Amino acid sequence: MTFTAAPATVVVDGGYELAEGGRWIDGRYVYVDILSGRLFELRDGTVPHQLAGLDMPLGAVAPVADRPGTWIAAAGTGIALLTADGAVEWLDRPEDRTHVPSRMNDGAADPAGRFWAGSMAYDGSPGAGSLYRTDPDGTVVRVLDGLTIANGPAFTADGTTLYFADTAAGTIFRCRVDLLSGDLSGGPETFAQLHHGEGSPDGMTVDAEEGLWVAMWGAGAVRRYHSDGRLLHTLTVPAPHPTSVCLHPGEDRLFVTTARYGVTNPTVASGAVLSVPVPVRGTAACSWRGRGVS
Repeated sequence: MTFTAAPATVVVDGGYELAEGGRWIDGRYVYVDILSGRLFELRDGTVPHQLAGLDMPLGAVAPVADRPGTWIAAAGTGIALLTADGAVEWLDRPEDRTHVPSRMNDGAADPAGRFWAGSMAYDGSPGAGSLYRTDPDGTVVRVLDGLTIANGPAFTADGTTLYFADTAAGTIFRCRVDLLSGDLSGGPETFAQLHHGEGSPDGMTVDAEEGLWVAMWGAGAVRRYHSDGRLLHTLTVPAPHPTSVCLHPGEDRLFVTTARYGVTNPTVASGAVLSVPVPVRGTAACSWRGRGVS
């Protein structure tokens, strides 16, 4: 295990309350500012361009296959399609049926074309969060409940392994996924348990060598784990609340989103997009392969 002070570069100055959900999609870096409901893209040598703005929180998006400009989104209390003309088409709003006010959180598509997203209560009520799967026919399935802040779904390249975190519990879970049905093979197992002072696991991604990178909220750090659970590296970043990580598929670079939320004396790196040189690459984000959904 090595500890490295990362020479992070501020790519986009601080100003986002809760930037998250960073993904590499179609030659560009895409991310959200959750609480303001905004979706952005960043291309090399350009300033961020806003792609969408909602009047509700926007947790994460994935592109919809064969529908350029359309996104599937974990937004507000459910899962929706954001069309190129700015319309919102709801697939389901399961968090409307919970016992406490809740919202959707981070999400990602898997290699089989399904979309996974977590939820949380606004007040952080223990056990109020869930993990959902949206199948290609548009059906939204509650896969797991009893979580508190379901965060960071990430998949291995073959789609058979899912990682996710319960941020409030400090736990990173690993599950086996049936490629045909999307069902979990048995319950989730604890992949890593964080302790007091180590930060809380937030957004995550799997690299080309099947290492797991995890943003550590509250610790100003990003961790890289071996697939067997060993902690390999800890990178420090100049912001206390990193929220998501994304590896460039063609360059040795890690993008990190951060938050101003909860920071007493924020700097330009708080609520920013950072770039950190690393010796491994990632893969482009997967698409949701929705069929027959208008």
